[in-house]
Amino acid sequence: MTLQPPIPVLRVFDGGPAQAFYVESLGFVVDWEHQFEPGLPKYVQISRGPVVRHLTEPWRLLPGAKVFINTDDVDAIQRELSCRPNPNIRPAVETAPWDAKVMEVIDPFGNRLCFNQPL
Repeated sequence: MTLQPPIPVLRVFDGGPAQAFYVESLGFVVDWEHQFEPGLPKYVQISRGPVVRHLTEPWRLLPGAKVFINTDDVDAIQRELSCRPNPNIRPAVETAPWDAKVMEVIDPFGNRLCFNQPL
């Protein structure tokens, strides 16, 4: 048996602004969308290279997930995000207690993305 990397499911209230945030602000692409019928919640897969996420519009659940994204260059990601059009994305790179450089970005729905570079 081979295990694959996890794909976190991030709960969002409105898929439109969520997709816009990930695509326009973070450089992800939409791989596919699913909706059983009009009016029901959407389920979307987005990705950027090997990083895959699912976004879901829940019926009753509240958002607030956190995802660690390991990387080899947090500073490069921070420089890229500072050039994107979203003025709310100006995260700082910090040193974490677990001996890593980290940068946290919060999406419009309270989900926290922690870019993590082990030192």
